[in-house]
Amino acid sequence: MVLKCSSCNREVFDDYIKFKCPACGKLEIIRCEKCRAMSVKYTCPECGFEGP
Repeated sequence: MVLKCSSCNREVFDDYIKFKCPACGKLEIIRCEKCRAMSVKYTCPECGFEGP
């Protein structure tokens, strides 16, 4: 299974974080190290929640 960053859509291999959407808790959000460092927004495709 290929993991992709929820912000930039690049494949992630290491130095990433994975967590459930803080609003709905249904889908996993994956964030690469670069997007986390630059606070790039992500959007949950299930509920539309936007987070930094």
